[in-house]
Amino acid sequence: MDKVISLCKRRGFIFQSSEIYGGLSNTWDYGPYGVELKNNVKRAWWQACVYERDNIFGIDAAILMHPKTWEASGHIQNFFDIKKDCLSCKRWFKETDLTDKNKCPECGAGLTEGKPFNLMFKTHQGPVEENANIVYLRPETAQGIFVNFLNILDSKHPKLPFGIAQIGKSFRNEITPGNFIFRTREFEQMEIEYFVRPQEADKALEDWIESRFNWYINLGIKKDNLRKRPHAKEELAHYSKACTDLEYNFPFGWSELEGIANRTDFDLKQHTQFSAKELTYFDDVTKERLYPYIIEPSGGVDRSILAFLANAYFEEKVRDATRVVLKLHKDLTPIKVAVLPLLKNRDEITALAKKITSDLKKHFVTVYDDTASIGKLYRRQDEVGTLYCVTVDVQSLEDKQITVRDRDTMLQERINIDRIKEYLQDKLS
Repeated sequence: MDKVISLCKRRGFIFQSSEIYGGLSNTWDYGPYGVELKNNVKRAWWQACVYERDNIFGIDAAILMHPKTWEASGHIQNFFDIKKDCLSCKRWFKETDLTDKNKCPECGAGLTEGKPFNLMFKTHQGPVEENANIVYLRPETAQGIFVNFLNILDSKHPKLPFGIAQIGKSFRNEITPGNFIFRTREFEQMEIEYFVRPQEADKALEDWIESRFNWYINLGIKKDNLRKRPHAKEELAHYSKACTDLEYNFPFGWSELEGIANRTDFDLKQHTQFSAKELTYFDDVTKERLYPYIIEPSGGVDRSILAFLANAYFEEKVRDATRVVLKLHKDLTPIKVAVLPLLKNRDEITALAKKITSDLKKHFVTVYDDTASIGKLYRRQDEVGTLYCVTVDVQSLEDKQITVRDRDTMLQERINIDRIKEYLQDKLS
């Protein structure tokens, strides 16, 4: 884990937020490579879950919602952890994380009685801070989908089964966040609410479990590091009939990557009650109105990124030196191609390298780098997961050929410059 975190800082994937002021605990900024990786993860999810399906519709709901939303969902009444404070060092702890419920794990002093702690961030809408203007930063993206259920019915006229998908920020005032970007107070979710006839819900749940499991495998996650863990009955939320977590074997152990749940018809019934709007579906097949059951695949963008990084981190010995490589899947890696001039003090070589870079940028995410020796440039590109390095040398000026180096095999191939686009397109398709 320390090696992954070090690489993320050193190579511009993830930085401590507000670092020049000492940082804000458990908040993180995505750097130049990190934002590309994050966008690629979200793009791959959207491709698989929206574009490749005929019955999933995307939305982007607002972070701030009417306060009654959270009454209907139960978050205002029930979204609590139990917090205990140390009587000596004043640190606070989530009760369920404590081995000894009466002893501080940091200094050994006694703890206060447990008190409920609501996990929602509360703020005020408008210039006057009074109770009538209280709003919350959403703790999940799901409710934004439920309150748009009628809008999707009226605008898209879907047939059951159908789904609504979105990717967006959520906020939870966690008592004990940690493990780098695994658990943070500000995070991003990739979530689908899939509406089905009640009698079809069990089959739909199994289908989504398999689909989501295979999505991670297809993007390079090692099968031995991914497992399905069905929830025991005592683990289930009160509205949930069944749930299975997809867990990844992180450096700190097996932990949830994504949950796929059967939420039954709880959410639509709750919002019908609190809004006085009938959130039912007229089934043309049975000629009746019904509350669809809801299957919810809900994954974390940040957790997925951490899993992909940990899974891709690779070390090997090359000529008595350690070579570090991020073997990210080609759809996820931030940079596809790096163009490297062998001699940066030869104007003809750098000019040709920059011309090749400009041409390739129209088709692939491509960078130009001449800031070190060729060996160091290769290692630098290996560490950020760049798939192919294109080297321009003195001979390139004469024979119009460049050298293409493969990240994973380190094999090099000499290619005509006018064939490089076709060559890379074949490799990256």
